[in-house]
Amino acid sequence: MENDDNQQPLISHLIELRDRLLRAILAVLIIALCLFPFANELYIFLSEPLLRHLPETSSMIATEVASPFLTPFKLTLSTAIMLAVPILLYQLWAFVAPGLYEHERKIVFPLLFASTLLFLLGILFAYFVVFPLIFGFLTQAAPEGVAVMTDISSYLDFVLKLFFAFGLAFEVPIATVLLVWTGASTVESLKQKRPYIIVGAFVIGMLLTPPDIISQTLLALPVWLLFELGLLCSRWLPKRAQAAEE
Repeated sequence: MENDDNQQPLISHLIELRDRLLRAILAVLIIALCLFPFANELYIFLSEPLLRHLPETSSMIATEVASPFLTPFKLTLSTAIMLAVPILLYQLWAFVAPGLYEHERKIVFPLLFASTLLFLLGILFAYFVVFPLIFGFLTQAAPEGVAVMTDISSYLDFVLKLFFAFGLAFEVPIATVLLVWTGASTVESLKQKRPYIIVGAFVIGMLLTPPDIISQTLLALPVWLLFELGLLCSRWLPKRAQAAEE
């Protein structure tokens, strides 16, 4: 009888988790269905930073038979997931919130909101700042006699990788705040590690971006500046243990 009592809360949690996952998937599918009629327009908008720097005699190409359909479809699905991030995080928040203390709820929800905003800002920074510089450099660096004609599928994979890299890099303030709030580190300790973090930012830029100094630097500098922003915000943040005692 006691085992049945223990299993029932577990089953109810699993049912709630299933419902939350289904709602998240449904939200992505609905957004994707709404965007699908505009799939080609979305791809044109995404490719504009490259097309602007291509010679007049060059264009983008499709080297696979299904690429003209599958590539815009993949972009539509990726865009739907990005736009659904607030809904996905809300479902996560609604699932874990009942198990949190009051002081934890006060900080977890703002962190979820801030992380969503920072991720989207990272994507916008990549599109409006990084892409024009990268594609301007790469198209000009092509040897004489070489026609720059990028495959549409390869281009999409390239920009999605950069979107993810910059979106993830812009989460540095959240990671910094969490380190201080949980007591895993202190502001003073992180300040002492600043030189290592700056070097690490350039290493991350080297690993997550194409092998050119422009994109690597444009990723490393925001990581450093956002780390400093995280330190600034952490000064006004009480530690988790102290908040629990209060």
